[in-house]
Amino acid sequence: MLMWIAVAVFVVGYVLIATERVPKTVVALAGAGIVLALGVVSSEDAFYSKDTGIDWDVIFLLLGMMIIVGVLRRTGVFEYIAIWAVKRAKGSPLRVMVLLVLITATASTLLDNVTTVLLLAPVTLLVCDRLGINPVPFLIAEVLSSNIGGAATLIGDPPNIIIGSRAGLSFNDFLVHMTPIVVVELVVFTLVLPVLFRGSFQVDPDRVADVMELNEREAIQDKRLLIQCGVVLAAVFALFIAHTALHVEPSVAALLGAGVLVLISSSKPKDFLASVEWETLLFFAGLFVMVGALVKTGVIGDLAALATDATGGDALAAVLLILGVSALLSGVIDNIPYVATMSPLVAELAAGIANPVHAEALWWSLALGADFGGNMTAIGASANVVVLGIAKRNGTPISFWEFTRKGAVVTLITIVVAAPYLWLRYFVLA
Repeated sequence: MLMWIAVAVFVVGYVLIATERVPKTVVALAGAGIVLALGVVSSEDAFYSKDTGIDWDVIFLLLGMMIIVGVLRRTGVFEYIAIWAVKRAKGSPLRVMVLLVLITATASTLLDNVTTVLLLAPVTLLVCDRLGINPVPFLIAEVLSSNIGGAATLIGDPPNIIIGSRAGLSFNDFLVHMTPIVVVELVVFTLVLPVLFRGSFQVDPDRVADVMELNEREAIQDKRLLIQCGVVLAAVFALFIAHTALHVEPSVAALLGAGVLVLISSSKPKDFLASVEWETLLFFAGLFVMVGALVKTGVIGDLAALATDATGGDALAAVLLILGVSALLSGVIDNIPYVATMSPLVAELAAGIANPVHAEALWWSLALGADFGGNMTAIGASANVVVLGIAKRNGTPISFWEFTRKGAVVTLITIVVAAPYLWLRYFVLA
């Protein structure tokens, strides 16, 4: 009975989010309230369990980085980067999009993709404002590239951290096995940008001429604060990269950085709290509880078990099935709880495969499917939700279906490219 309640609440909530008849934050909080009130999950499950509850590491990572971005915005550095990007692209919107996509994807290999889009979305908005063009296609392209680029390393996408821990895979393992296909995927993604976002590259030549005449250095409003922000961000990024060795979670690093920066910059609460996307944080909290109900009642586990049982012991079939199922389910629910649930099942399946290369391929299939599948819908990955929140706050909202129409195409392309890579590397050339 509880299982069907969890499924009904999630399906109804998903439909309401997709149709946008009710604000998504209201839907998520209402759904969370229903599963709590009906006893599908307890308060301990929702607030204290790592498997079925709110992922506080994600919430506080977002909060810390939002505060840092709020302080950083006062320096004028986003305006500086925006002008620099437009001038380097010689005012061409398509070249601007390609430049932002490559910067975002590269940054996402060293930072988690949520942090990356938090830092680069303001730049994108300023670039588009300067050129007088619609920022929505640029924001969508940016977050899609972030999810692709983040797949390259252990720390680039949260599901990779879970997989690395469960399978005993190191940072270098991800570099060797994931980075080559991610590079190929980025090349393909860049080539399809003109088709995917056709009609989005018209610009007024006068606006371009005005931007080309600007001196980006004049955009910096507070050099002292910029230096302070630079030092704090460098320290936070260093902790992000070394968090597995130092055992300091990215959320802790972000909160420490935010606290130090607020202290040394003498920022007032109204200044740095104004940049916090409270609706986004509340949406995540509610969504985590709704998905947690599916995890606790065994819905996600049953779906994953069906997928693994359907392979009949064939390693290649298992790899391709996990790739496809992971992409599909990670697009419907957040890819973090999906990977957390699927990992034990993949470990069990891998233990039954004699060839170690084939067994390890199962993990790379799970990582590729979950990371690329996160692009499928507006709520498939944390970065997607963050960008939608930023866009709405800026007055240029992105609808669920506007994002999903593009994201589903990109997911299909990336999975189609990933499948032959897995076959060739681990079954033909191994």
